[in-house]
Amino acid sequence: MLLTQAMDEFLLYLQVERNYSQNTLISYEYDLKTLQDFLIRHNRSLQLEDLIPSTVRRYIQEMVLKYELKPRTMARKISCLKSLSRYCLKERFITVDFMAGIELPKHDNKLPVYMTLSELQMLFRFLEQDQGRFALRNHLMFKLLPSTGMRRQELVDLTWQQVNLDNMTVKVFGKGKKERLLPLHPMVHKLFIDYRGSLLAYQIHPEEPVFRNKYGEKLNGRGLHSIFKDTIEKSGLPPKRFSLHHMRHTFATLLLQENKENVDIRTLQELLGHESLATTSIYTHVDFEQKRKAIHSFHLDK
Repeated sequence: MLLTQAMDEFLLYLQVERNYSQNTLISYEYDLKTLQDFLIRHNRSLQLEDLIPSTVRRYIQEMVLKYELKPRTMARKISCLKSLSRYCLKERFITVDFMAGIELPKHDNKLPVYMTLSELQMLFRFLEQDQGRFALRNHLMFKLLPSTGMRRQELVDLTWQQVNLDNMTVKVFGKGKKERLLPLHPMVHKLFIDYRGSLLAYQIHPEEPVFRNKYGEKLNGRGLHSIFKDTIEKSGLPPKRFSLHHMRHTFATLLLQENKENVDIRTLQELLGHESLATTSIYTHVDFEQKRKAIHSFHLDK
């Protein structure tokens, strides 16, 4: 079997049986293609059964030394190849694990970047006074993200049938199409009502997208990113420092810092839609870092 055929079968499996998102599938396809391109450049066999650990190690070496890929990026590529190898073994496409003995590179677990409460309030003040054509839409989007912790893709995929303004909830579909129900903050609930009232009748049909671009079409992730960067800059915050994913970090961090008596780590895990509690635990590290800074600023030696 050719590697290309195995890759196609693997990606189809992830899409149909595992319900992976389109963004994840695109990332996996890209990572797999970099291995295929490496084999072609170096005149290596494209037969799946000819792929062995030493060849994969050469590929990793080239990615790191020639293309200077960072450990975190390399870890993602290796994880992708390990998943492919497990799938091929399970389907009996191969009898030998071509990822045997290959470990993920160690990398620093950096604390997530997030907005402080004052920075978030600075963004909110701009949204509240903005008079632009899409001010109401942007106001809702950029208060919805840091008040629910939903992912960028979850926001752009929202349809009106997922929004229940009577119960003040929004249903989102996360990774693997896993469903979770998120409560709406009262300030966002009011914005939803105002925003819905500004739309045409057909635009609030249950199957229609909640957020549209300037052409009236469904807003996509790239468009949302562009709007966010423009909004951040106009609010007076540095656009290069914050990304849309940092809004998710902001939600989790501030929720723990400002409301820890009502929020435990498992509640946060459910709100964020994390499969593993270990993924959510990074935010307890953030909270501890704040404690460390507080202690270190406590000058007792004067």
